[in-house]
Amino acid sequence: MSKELLAGVERFRTEVYPEHAERFAELVNGQSPNTLFIVCADSRIDPSLITQTEPGEIFVVRNAGNIIAPFDPDGALDDGTAASIEYAVTALKVKDVVVCGHSGCGAMAALFDPTSLAALPEMTQWVSHAGVDPEGLSLDEVVAQNVLQQIEHLRDYPSVRDRDDINLHGWVYNIGSGEVTVL
Repeated sequence: MSKELLAGVERFRTEVYPEHAERFAELVNGQSPNTLFIVCADSRIDPSLITQTEPGEIFVVRNAGNIIAPFDPDGALDDGTAASIEYAVTALKVKDVVVCGHSGCGAMAALFDPTSLAALPEMTQWVSHAGVDPEGLSLDEVVAQNVLQQIEHLRDYPSVRDRDDINLHGWVYNIGSGEVTVL
């Protein structure tokens, strides 16, 4: 393990945690976030930093390309993202779901050249669930189309479909400018 990570954990324990000790004491008994935030696993993205939220305020699901595989009524797809969506929507009763894409997304770039994933069979399989055809589009357009497509996938999940009080949102975060475009 890197010394930087261990040093960060120590700084958190001695400097950051004490400043937020009251909030963490509240969270010991559970969580009640209002928002499910589905975002790419890209290391350049920090959901709490972008949204300026504190621990317990957003339930975050991260995966390559912020992809939500189409709902499978037979449950054949062993998918932690689907399980997390179900938990957030049904058990935690979040009111909002945000699907957040980002500029320069490598998973979306792979749609332009599937052979670039030849050595990554799991990634190839995962990206195939995006359901976006990149032909004639720029990478930025594919990122936005992907966000909208994932919202459509969400609408088919029974836990989402059965809730008439849930709001679905699509965002694209620009890493270079810090801007967030609401679709």
